Amino acid sequence: MITNAERNDVAGQMHMDFLAVTQQAAIAAYPWIGKGCKQEADEAGTTAMRENMNRIGMCGRIVIGEGEMDEAPMLYIGELLGTGQGPRVDIAVDPVEGTSLMATGQDNAIAVIAASSEGSLLHAPDMYMKKLAVGPQAAGRIHLDWPMSENVLSVADALGKKVSDVTVMIQDRPRHKQLIRDVLDTGARVRLFSDGDVTGAIATAIEEYNVDMLAGTGGAPEGVLAAVALRCLGGDIQAQLLPQHDGEYERCIQMGLPQPGTILTLDDMVQSDDCLFVATGITDGMLLQGVRQRNGTALTHSFIAYGGSYAKFQFIESYH
Repeated sequence: MITNAERNDVAGQMHMDFLAVTQQAAIAAYPWIGKGCKQEADEAGTTAMRENMNRIGMCGRIVIGEGEMDEAPMLYIGELLGTGQGPRVDIAVDPVEGTSLMATGQDNAIAVIAASSEGSLLHAPDMYMKKLAVGPQAAGRIHLDWPMSENVLSVADALGKKVSDVTVMIQDRPRHKQLIRDVLDTGARVRLFSDGDVTGAIATAIEEYNVDMLAGTGGAPEGVLAAVALRCLGGDIQAQLLPQHDGEYERCIQMGLPQPGTILTLDDMVQSDDCLFVATGITDGMLLQGVRQRNGTALTHSFIAYGGSYAKFQFIESYH
């Protein structure tokens, strides 16, 4: 665990710098909405992110990169960013979270960054991860080893709700057929989504979105991004890496995860309160509005969450 004495004050010093990065990545990706070009969209967002992060006064290192699964352009794991002077920072990025959504003009594509004090973010390889996430009121009341029925009952109790009023977000994939059935069998509601589980995890921690739990299997990098957001928001997440073959298992070992099947807690994934999460909408979605172009001016809508003593979140509209 990173102690207060070792804090860089990442959240306090750098939030506006990282906000500018996600804003510029979203603006760069905007022309590719609905063009069917996933790689070109990702490359535009990646280039903008890299250029803008290299202007920040920090010693930054990418610990969660993007693109290995999709063979997309990468901000690669281990890449050094920033001027080389300033706070030492772990960075997790996804320049276009929801490339398929964006390429087909659908909702919920975002540009996203999470950052924390050096050495405090889980180095998760790009593979599948099982996840269970909740907001602040249900923190500590979930476990991946429990049957889904027990988790739903526990969350309902924590929230003071009837089980029939609990809503669980699950990605609409064939692999989740049984999970969906298990939730429905409890009498709880299911809310399906196509892509973008980072947004779903954040929604569990903001009451007006009426989402009580996120469950299912998705990308591990997105799991760490969601964990940072939930740490800032007071929520909770448990996760488990799911290597699909020997190569992925060996990659876990190489990245310092000798027991890939171990259940990971929020503290395992984000070891410091000195963290922040920033996202800017590319297309409209549940959490954010997409980029809008008006008479040569771009309008962006962003979300920032801070950890530690700051412990708050903001929505920000900006003109560029």
